[in-house]
Amino acid sequence: MRPIPILLSAAFATALVAQPAGEFANGKIFFSVKIRGETTSYRELAVTVLPEVAMPVEVAASPRDTLFEVSAASGSLRSTGPGEWTWTAPSEPGLYPLTIRSIATGQSMRLNVFVLVPLTKLRDGMLNGYRIDSYPAIPLKGLEIYKRPRGFIEVTEANVDTPVSPHFTLRQFLCKQSGGYPKYVVLRERLLLKLELLLEQVNGAGIRCDTFHVMSGYRTPYYNRSIGNVKYSRHVYGGAADIFVDEQPRDGTMDDLNRDGKIDVEDAGVLYDVIDGLYGAGAYKPFAGGLGRYKTTSAHGPFVHVDVRGFRARWGD
Repeated sequence: MRPIPILLSAAFATALVAQPAGEFANGKIFFSVKIRGETTSYRELAVTVLPEVAMPVEVAASPRDTLFEVSAASGSLRSTGPGEWTWTAPSEPGLYPLTIRSIATGQSMRLNVFVLVPLTKLRDGMLNGYRIDSYPAIPLKGLEIYKRPRGFIEVTEANVDTPVSPHFTLRQFLCKQSGGYPKYVVLRERLLLKLELLLEQVNGAGIRCDTFHVMSGYRTPYYNRSIGNVKYSRHVYGGAADIFVDEQPRDGTMDDLNRDGKIDVEDAGVLYDVIDGLYGAGAYKPFAGGLGRYKTTSAHGPFVHVDVRGFRARWGD
């Protein structure tokens, strides 16, 4: 498909180019893109859409007379105005990258668009041999965030390591239940944006971390029930992650963040405090959600839970 050029006229804003904090590169570029209510300036982000649905995309940038080249691997792409266009998804689920590139600077953003397998394809709680089970028909307290997901990302051996943001891959969010490919995942764009923001904040606080270890990302209702978790867990809606810092050494457990020679809940507390310190900041407002601190058990080490439920909730502090 031929790229569609988009001309934006405004003052060139070099301030939009965020600088790395120390050795940490935050993965941001000088322009941003608005898509389905989310705005991103990261060089890479996974987004989801149902088959044959039109997805509006808007470049939100402030360069002077900057031409953007837009291309799609498949689907239908058309310009709808200055800095705006609509991409219509193919009928088949899968990964369909969409690239927006500044001709002036060469910087580009890649949207890894996953066309979902619709929820309606579930049969007796199964999808192509993968057990998901059913979602509650009635959302908790009638809240939008507890509505059943529109569909599922189909994860294969070919796409499991697809970047979903600059510092995270699809593999990190897979449900821990056993079974081969294909697997299925629900993953919210807002969670990815929040994790990137938190990662930058943690590095800015002097804790060197290239990515968080995601101990638990998406959980199918089946798996969530099998581990005795609450029915309306944010994990089953693709909006939560249990995370810890695992860098020195990378051994599958939390680092000694407070440097007291022990790995315990106090290290989770260090991470908890850095994240909670963002509360009230303007940039953090869209990412309000749950934050919980957990101690070591026989099954796992200390970790922190984060989610994007839309309102403040705290526990374990």
